[in-house]
Amino acid sequence: MNIVLLGAPGAGKGTQAEKLVAEFGLCHISTGDILRAAVKNETELGLKAKAYMDAGDLVPDDLIIDLMRERIQQPDTEKGVILDGFPRTTTQAVALDAMLKDLERPLDAALLVDVEPEVIVGRLTSRRMCKACGHIGTAANGPVCTECGGEMYQRDDDNETTVRNRLEVYATSTAPLIDYYKGCDLLVTVDGDRDPDVVYADVKAKLQK
Repeated sequence: MNIVLLGAPGAGKGTQAEKLVAEFGLCHISTGDILRAAVKNETELGLKAKAYMDAGDLVPDDLIIDLMRERIQQPDTEKGVILDGFPRTTTQAVALDAMLKDLERPLDAALLVDVEPEVIVGRLTSRRMCKACGHIGTAANGPVCTECGGEMYQRDDDNETTVRNRLEVYATSTAPLIDYYKGCDLLVTVDGDRDPDVVYADVKAKLQK
């Protein structure tokens, strides 16, 4: 099973990815993780990517696709992959499709975890993180971490202005991608504004149709 994961920041994509990984043995691949690993390991592609990153430039699509190709051919991906953070544009989506078909591992679905913007604003502005252990909680849990007793704080990028800006950027960049996968008959949409276990039951039912 090969899946592209779509959804706004704070929609709960990560939680659903974790559940799919645990049940089906899929490999969760994030663009950021691939780039960091390639740079750290000083692979040929990693060194090329590092040159762009050090210059403050975006890593070109063809290089990201090559990194993806390299990663998807690793042994831990044989049961399938969940691609998170890529593609971000229709150009990338077309290139990804071509690469996966070349590897004879075509995409099975583009899973969209859909949550209304106002719900996400509420979720993210009430989010708190522990300074000591990194545990994520909410303002309702109080100022003390329920895991280790550390101090809970609000991250700088969880203020309302920043959250709304991130949602606008997401909506602008992802809308064409949603249309693209809808046109390919690969789009699977679930309502993410429910208990994560209920959302997952819906995800599973729709993916196994």
